[in-house]
Amino acid sequence: MNTPTPSFLQGRCTLVGAGPGDPELLTLKAVKAIQAATVLLVDDLVNPEVLAWARPTARIVHVGKRGGCKSTPQSFIEKLMITAVREGETVVRLKGGDPFIFGRGGEEVEHLREAGIECQVINGITAGLAAVTSLGVPLTHRDHAQGVVFVTGHARTGAASQHDATDWRALAATARDARLTLVIYMGVAGVAHIQQQLLDGGLPGATPVAVVQQASLPGQRQMTSTLAALAADLHAAGMGSPAVIVVGDVLRGVAAAQQDATRFGT
Repeated sequence: MNTPTPSFLQGRCTLVGAGPGDPELLTLKAVKAIQAATVLLVDDLVNPEVLAWARPTARIVHVGKRGGCKSTPQSFIEKLMITAVREGETVVRLKGGDPFIFGRGGEEVEHLREAGIECQVINGITAGLAAVTSLGVPLTHRDHAQGVVFVTGHARTGAASQHDATDWRALAATARDARLTLVIYMGVAGVAHIQQQLLDGGLPGATPVAVVQQASLPGQRQMTSTLAALAADLHAAGMGSPAVIVVGDVLRGVAAAQQDATRFGT
């Protein structure tokens, strides 16, 4: 005898990556999900223009999530998602970048599954990729980098720092020996510490570095520097979050192109 599906599972939930900011970088699949949603839970970093795809009757709830700023508690967001699905809504959790790259999408999927709700995930272009592409260089290039590492510069709040903080020295040694590009999210606040640890770990001070703020948006700013001068140059440029820090030899092309122009770009 088949067990009837509980009525509270009649709704559905989708985690959608809204991309780095430019609304034209949305995938077709993301647009279709947004159009179908009856409830959208939207992060701060999502470009408001993305919501033009939402149906006029959709309920839009802004649940601010921005690194380093006061945010809606994660537990409250998860409760909203579960409640809406159980009420039969078609829920879209709209997140900047990609839901599964430093977007806490994994946590949200786990909580939904614990509540008996399966969740679809639609990828978005992550800011680290968009940032480097905007400079006209790749994340990997067989002459300069054999791989790429995405890493957060922001340790988990309340976590035991010895176990949860990034071992920047070890990462530097690996990046040097394995020829890796480092893409650092949420690293602006701790840039001086990150810089010193990477230098102590063996990355040369002359290693090219780029910082891209508001990647893919009209207000994008970028600067190129070296690892030895990173913190000082970032401070002089007056750049802040949201920004991505890229470290590696793949940047030598853009550094050379800008050397005779200006040190700081806009």
